[in-house]
Amino acid sequence: MIYSVFPYIAWYCASLHIHVPCVIVRERERERERERERDSLEEAGMAVGITKGSEVAAGEYNGRVTSFVVLSCMMAAMGGAIFGYDIGISGGVTSMEPFLKKFFPNVYLRMEEDNKISNYCKFNSELLTSFTSSLYVAGLIASFFASSVTKAFGRKPSILIGGAAFLSGAALNGAASNVYMLIFGRALLGVGVGFANQSVPLYLSEMAPPRYRGAINTGFQLSVGIGILSANLINYGTQKIKGGWGWRISLAMAAVPASILTVGALFLPETPNSLIQRNNNHLKAKSMLQRIRGTQDVQSELDDLIRACEISRSVKHPFRKIIQKKYRPQLVMAIAIPFFQQVTGINVIAFYAPVVFRTMGIGESASLMSAVVTGVVGVAATILSMSIVDKLGRRVLLMVGGIQMLVSQVMVGGILSAQLGDQGEVSKGCAVSVLILICVYVAAFSWSWGPLGWLIPSEIFPLEIRSAGQSINVAVNFFFTFVVAQTFLAMLCHLKSGIYFFFGGWVAVMTVFVYLFLPETKNVPMEKMDGVWREHWFWKRIVGEEHAVNNMEGEDSDGDSG
Repeated sequence: MIYSVFPYIAWYCASLHIHVPCVIVRERERERERERERDSLEEAGMAVGITKGSEVAAGEYNGRVTSFVVLSCMMAAMGGAIFGYDIGISGGVTSMEPFLKKFFPNVYLRMEEDNKISNYCKFNSELLTSFTSSLYVAGLIASFFASSVTKAFGRKPSILIGGAAFLSGAALNGAASNVYMLIFGRALLGVGVGFANQSVPLYLSEMAPPRYRGAINTGFQLSVGIGILSANLINYGTQKIKGGWGWRISLAMAAVPASILTVGALFLPETPNSLIQRNNNHLKAKSMLQRIRGTQDVQSELDDLIRACEISRSVKHPFRKIIQKKYRPQLVMAIAIPFFQQVTGINVIAFYAPVVFRTMGIGESASLMSAVVTGVVGVAATILSMSIVDKLGRRVLLMVGGIQMLVSQVMVGGILSAQLGDQGEVSKGCAVSVLILICVYVAAFSWSWGPLGWLIPSEIFPLEIRSAGQSINVAVNFFFTFVVAQTFLAMLCHLKSGIYFFFGGWVAVMTVFVYLFLPETKNVPMEKMDGVWREHWFWKRIVGEEHAVNNMEGEDSDGDSG
């Protein structure tokens, strides 16, 4: 199922006007013609500053989306597939009766034999939630180690480590004979996801041209969605295997995307940002930049990268540096965005969709198929996001998606409050209505907070604190994923249908937050992103003053030296 990503790539390449080799030849001819025109302008004295003084306005770097970039980013985005596969697979196997019998017999007995317990409390088990959430504790810890690796050795080694660790965890889980072996395997999966989630979004954002950065980075969330959908389809198939060992196939199949990522990482090129940051090799970085941009005229972008890397090398303690006042907006976003992404309640659906449907009295097989339906909707909505994120911008998608999620959550909560009691089942029509509303909710998340929750933090940090900032983003994301996963079944038991109103309230808060405090970042080169904060009505009061003080100090030092 994981190979379903490749037909999408063909469509996506076409949407960005990436052509087959015979057309690439024509593109190169046009590029040479453009270079001759620039040469003639320079000879006439009309092109002063085109390749000097890199004060290029937003989105004006030369270059296009090349097939080389697409193939590299497609492989790197497999890091999202391993994350998504795990999210989808864990929710499915925890609803399978043979799996529950073997590892969580108390939950199975409560579900099958206890007629007095509330529908909302049948799956309430600390051990069961530990199985799901243990991955995110490991991922949280691993993300900080990943920051050092990413900065010191590059993005590529972090992706390789992530794939290898996830592969080991998949093998251990598939062969698990007791719950402790199962949870230890989950911890290894967490290490893999921690490294991959820290490095892959950075890799995608640094490889992408500014005007296509949103679409290419959203490929990470698309891979997450494809991973979830693949896991749901596999769960639906393995649940029907006689003998009750289908769950082993579900868990072990995580090795497929992990193997693709691990082997593929060996052939990935390093980003120009990392080449300059690690060994100051300007020639190699320029050659790579020319290759990924499809043009020889990359001096403006290279100059900005070199200047950013010079600042980066002067920073010895990035985690100490990031708390300074001039980085306050980025730090707030690195904490707020992943927090809000998790309190949308999306992982309640992703982890426990089959459990939620079984809570309503839907059978095991139908519950798994319902999860497949939501997975299809999620993938389709993410593809929509890729096509519009660089046109409409980040803020519009976040706010409209937030309103759509809020409405659907309130309606689901209202239906369950009115129709589903502590015992019994809901009607078929009611169950279908809930499924449709959950699909509306998943669609809203998948074209807004899902992809943009990874895109925005990966593009707003200056290079000197980029690895540290992304680590904070991943750590906060994993911490609140752990909190939600660990507490959801208990919250479902106590709040019942009110759980949807709880998450809906947070969606309302975060939509207002975006409207007030998040500036638009579409088409802005990453090395010029600091300007968006100095122009924002609120953040300019903080970073604007800091920028003015720095400029005055610089002028004073120039005057003294004169």
